[in-house]
Amino acid sequence: MNSLRMFSTLLLSYAPQLGKEEEKDDAEVTWEDQQRINTFSKLNTRMRTLDEKLQELKQEKEALDDLATELELTDEDELVLYRVGEAFLHMPLFQAQKRLEKDQSNLDARISILSTSTEDCDSQMKALKVQLYAKFGSAINLDE
Repeated sequence: MNSLRMFSTLLLSYAPQLGKEEEKDDAEVTWEDQQRINTFSKLNTRMRTLDEKLQELKQEKEALDDLATELELTDEDELVLYRVGEAFLHMPLFQAQKRLEKDQSNLDARISILSTSTEDCDSQMKALKVQLYAKFGSAINLDE
């Protein structure tokens, strides 16, 4: 009988907390809430796309860095093949190195812009997560 009394006391002490959870689970989704959820979804999709592009650009940067190393080992009077778009052109070493420096700086600028966009999306998503989890609690899942 003692254990039954302890269980009922324990249950009553958690009853207010259970009620709060049920309130969050049954929270009504307003138009504004739906707009926040849609915005979060769009940002999440954009973030994934930006991450993929960022990874591609980082791989391209690695390839350009490798090319710079290879060009350092090349004889000065040799013509080298340098990729321009979809084609390869023969050009003198010094011209290829100048072109490579230009390509590297352009790529660094693109990486910087994408990184900034990714950070911006991430901060907006965090703000939306705070708002949505505050209202819906465990009834909504915003993690991947």
